[in-house]
Amino acid sequence: MTQTEIPSCMIVVPCLNEAAHIGALLRELHPTAERLGAVIIVADGGSTDSTRTIVADIAAKDQRVILLHNEKRLQSAAINLAVARFGEGVDYLIRIDAHGGYPADYCDRLVEEAQATGADSVVVSMLTSGSGMVQKAAAAAQNSRLGTGGSKHRHLSAGEWVDHGHHALMRISAFTAVGGYDETFSHNEDAELDYRLRQAGYRIWMTGKTQMVYYPRSSLKGLYFQYLGYGRGRAKNVLKHRMIPKIRQMVPLLVFPVVLLAAFSFVHWLAAVPLLLWASVCLGYGFWTAVSQRNPDIALAGVSAMVMHFGWSVGFWLQLLAARPQRGVA
Repeated sequence: MTQTEIPSCMIVVPCLNEAAHIGALLRELHPTAERLGAVIIVADGGSTDSTRTIVADIAAKDQRVILLHNEKRLQSAAINLAVARFGEGVDYLIRIDAHGGYPADYCDRLVEEAQATGADSVVVSMLTSGSGMVQKAAAAAQNSRLGTGGSKHRHLSAGEWVDHGHHALMRISAFTAVGGYDETFSHNEDAELDYRLRQAGYRIWMTGKTQMVYYPRSSLKGLYFQYLGYGRGRAKNVLKHRMIPKIRQMVPLLVFPVVLLAAFSFVHWLAAVPLLLWASVCLGYGFWTAVSQRNPDIALAGVSAMVMHFGWSVGFWLQLLAARPQRGVA
């Protein structure tokens, strides 16, 4: 690809308290920005660590790096703000998550795929990796069908048209035409936007030429609250667009009711059977995975899957019940 063939791009990095990662990430992105002639916009949501200082120091030496204050704090608002401020006349938006890993040619492959396919959005597979025992177990669960229900962007793709995937590159004209991200969504904003893109006739391509690596929460508590948010976000999406959840999403919905049902096992032991079956499947999966891969570090994968299922289910039901119209309210 010659310089005259390269479309204009902007790279946006939403972040909050990423002092441990942001400096290295910006250094890794610098050669890419040079090749593509792109600016790198770090939209910070009010970090209380040294993130802003690190970015400001780099920006003072590199004119391609811009520090942008995102007062709304949400990632959806960060992207919208960056596009509103700097997107005029730019062809493509490339979204980079601060807490992830990327190949050196990641952005180049995205642009090439967009041009080769004519896609309005290019999404990628998201593979999960960890370092500590809990993080490795969470990664094993998130890379499995038990943890994700077979979600396409959680597994490597050979390249295909999809309904949804991990957001990577988007044509700014398409992004702005549908109104950008819905800033009322703290989670699942990507799937919500993908729905509107498809409804408006835009096309989403999942590339097989590159992928990113995601580093999951390092504690079960953090994992629970993350999936609690995911469940709430999915419920908001369902309610907003009157969608029917997919089968892989409907199965975890049963988890919270199953746990509640088990509370009545003192009345009859059969009330605990669904809970025991679910726990047996998850824990059995974790044990089998650890043995088959000869990796004791991922023995907790079944526990991680249970935490993910439970958090997602609780979040979905809480959002659904909170949205019910109250009596006496016009």
